[in-house]
Amino acid sequence: MVRANGAVSLRELARVVQTSEVTVRRDVRALEAEGLLDRRHGGAVLPGGFSREPGYPQKTHLAAAEKSAIADLAASMVEEGDAVVVGAGTTTQELARRLARVPGLTVVTNSLLVAQALAHANRVEVVMTGGTLRGSNYALVGSGAEQSLNGLRVTKAFISGSGLTAERGLSTTNMLSASVDRALVQSATEVIVLADHTKLGADTMFQTVPTEAITRLVTDEQAAGTDLTARELDALADCGVQISIAPLGPPADTPVHQQPAAVNAAPRRPAPLPGQRRPEHQLPGRLTELTAPRAR
Repeated sequence: MVRANGAVSLRELARVVQTSEVTVRRDVRALEAEGLLDRRHGGAVLPGGFSREPGYPQKTHLAAAEKSAIADLAASMVEEGDAVVVGAGTTTQELARRLARVPGLTVVTNSLLVAQALAHANRVEVVMTGGTLRGSNYALVGSGAEQSLNGLRVTKAFISGSGLTAERGLSTTNMLSASVDRALVQSATEVIVLADHTKLGADTMFQTVPTEAITRLVTDEQAAGTDLTARELDALADCGVQISIAPLGPPADTPVHQQPAAVNAAPRRPAPLPGQRRPEHQLPGRLTELTAPRAR
């Protein structure tokens, strides 16, 4: 699986081989000792795996449930009439599918996949950048894309990447993609990073957004599952990044444009998945957990 996809989460490995994550973690540690793969927080990659970017088909299958949960929560942060920018990526593509139901929305994007997800949303205006098509992720890049963003001002930017650390911020494996992503976030009042737990602690070649420029991180509850990833969340919070945890579970049957119900609620342990015990580690006390939006 790692050879086919370039990267895979421990959760996905455990599901495929029908064993516990504890067993998978032990086996991954043994394979790393033999030089067959590299461990990452919550997953594994080929040796030097983040020096090359997995293709779009591979990325769609990596942490799919987590990306869906992140998209659900991120969509609840968008209100009717907002103007936002949405960067390229499989997580942002999931977000776009949910934004199709937000009336009066304007979405600026360099992603053909995001635009396609919104193509038939008659209450959403889609504005695409110019640029040169990068086929591996169906995104427009280059000077044409960057110049088309000059003078743009929106309320929020939703952006993803290949890795996220408190020390360096968001990063990606491609120089052209990083340059356009920087132009996207410069147009926004708030910068919201969408990153599942496999991205936490990974530091790739080109910095996209420094930590101090990130307003909020939306991640999944697996990010609190290990001491290493929880410490990364703690360090990001120390840098002023607001942390939003997307619970894994059935999607809420509520309007996607409604604001989250518990922005200032006291943190609590993530809800366990069916058949699982509650994780012993919980989020640091200063972090804010956002749950699914409640119905009006």
